[in-house]
Amino acid sequence: MSLEIVDVNGLATIQDSGRIGWRKFGVPVSGPMDAFAFHSANNLVGNDSNCAAIEIGLGDITLRALRDCVVSVAGVGYGLSIYIWDFPLWSSYYVRAGWTIRLNKLDSGMWAYLAIAVGIQTQPILDSRSTYLRGHFGGLEGRQLQAGDMLRAGTPSRSLNYLAARTLLSDARPAYSDNPIIDVVMGPQEKYFTNESISTFISQEYTVSNTSDRMGYRLEGAALKHRSKAELISEGMTMGAIQVPSNGQPIVMMADSPTTGGYPKIGIVASADLPLLAQCMPGRSKIRFRETTVAKAQKKYQVLMSGLERIVEE
Repeated sequence: MSLEIVDVNGLATIQDSGRIGWRKFGVPVSGPMDAFAFHSANNLVGNDSNCAAIEIGLGDITLRALRDCVVSVAGVGYGLSIYIWDFPLWSSYYVRAGWTIRLNKLDSGMWAYLAIAVGIQTQPILDSRSTYLRGHFGGLEGRQLQAGDMLRAGTPSRSLNYLAARTLLSDARPAYSDNPIIDVVMGPQEKYFTNESISTFISQEYTVSNTSDRMGYRLEGAALKHRSKAELISEGMTMGAIQVPSNGQPIVMMADSPTTGGYPKIGIVASADLPLLAQCMPGRSKIRFRETTVAKAQKKYQVLMSGLERIVEE
């Protein structure tokens, strides 16, 4: 065993890059809420991008290293301490056996990812180690992590000293903010909404609701009006799709998004801006939407993901 969960009062689960290829059977992808931070944490310790890591949100977690290892933490809204020292996020660190690792929630942001060299090893379910809490499978027994859990990691093929003291440059990270502007590609059911509602959607401010979760971020603001019916025959959905039910309040599908939905979709969040939305705090963060094109959204994503390689070694 490599890590022991000493204490946890937040939502801590094991996630890899997601359960790809199973949506046609009604199985959500799951995976990280903030994919950029997740991939950054893995890159910093030399892992494959699909290696499983710990996602922590909404609270604190304390772990103990059971053997010498290298860990990294990336994300927003957390303070990191290892043994008796405080450290910044977005870096990798050598941790000796017996030392504690603490992630303490701060008054901003939502999610952080703790990766360990070679990744956390659990039994894959449908080709993935991601935890899907509503389905009670994946991760560790399909549940949240709790005190006393023991986590196994593989054996690194490279020196721990080589993997430690690596940092992702700050200007390579997303422009996280409590009140971000989120790019959105309009459609596919844009015509289901009145012209006034389209104007409202891309000009008004929305608050992330306290009822938000890993399935979807509910937004509160000016209600959007449908031209006629507020329902349609269920069709495929994905992370970032923005449904608008009969109450006119948008819902952005997130990592545990259901595979189908029957409300009109006014647009979809550009993939590059999903990390910005994921790190918004329910009940506090306010967002605005800005219309973009598919081509611009694809280019923005390529530029963002290219930043994952901008790691410096100290």
